[in-house]
Amino acid sequence: MPMYCDDQPAGLSGATGQIARRDWLRAAVSLVAAPLMAGRVAASSASSDAVPMEVWLDPSCGCCKDWIAHMVANGFAPTVHETGNHAVRERLGMPVRYGSCHTALVGGYVLEGHVPAQDVRRLLQSRIQALGLAVPGMVVGSPGMDGAVYEGRSDPYEVLLVLKGGESRVYRAYR
Repeated sequence: MPMYCDDQPAGLSGATGQIARRDWLRAAVSLVAAPLMAGRVAASSASSDAVPMEVWLDPSCGCCKDWIAHMVANGFAPTVHETGNHAVRERLGMPVRYGSCHTALVGGYVLEGHVPAQDVRRLLQSRIQALGLAVPGMVVGSPGMDGAVYEGRSDPYEVLLVLKGGESRVYRAYR
C-alpha cells in the first residue's frame, strides 16, 4: 500500500507526494533489521567477554557436548576439535590416570573431564601454579553428566587440582 504525504521531503517522488518504492522498502528493512542488529551487537559484546577455551573430544560423545553447553552458559567460548582427546591429553601433559572423555585448555590450564565452570573460574582468578583441574572418569551428576537420562541421580565426586609433576590434591568435593 502506497504511503502519501502533503509535503515532498527527500525520498518522495512525483507530484502526488508518493514515497518511492525503493525508499519505502529501505525504511521497512531498516525498521525490521535494527532490532535484529542490536541483538547481534549485544550478543557479540557479551561473547567478547566470554573466556576463550579449546576443547578436544570424540564427535560421537553426547556428554562432552552437554559439558560444552554448560561452559557456554557460564561465560566460556569454546573452540571445539572433534578429533578425540588422547593425543592432546598426552601433549598437554595430563597424566592418563586423570583421563576422561574430553580435554580442554583455558587460560594456560588443562581441564580433563566434567569440571564445573565455577571451579574453572576460581582457578583462573587464583592463578595457582598447577597443570589444571580434572574430574577423572565420567561421574553422574557432574556437568554434562546431569541430564534427564540420569533421572536426578548425582554421585559424589571430587575435582582434582593436578600439579605440574602429576600429583594431585582435592580442589573441591561435591557430595
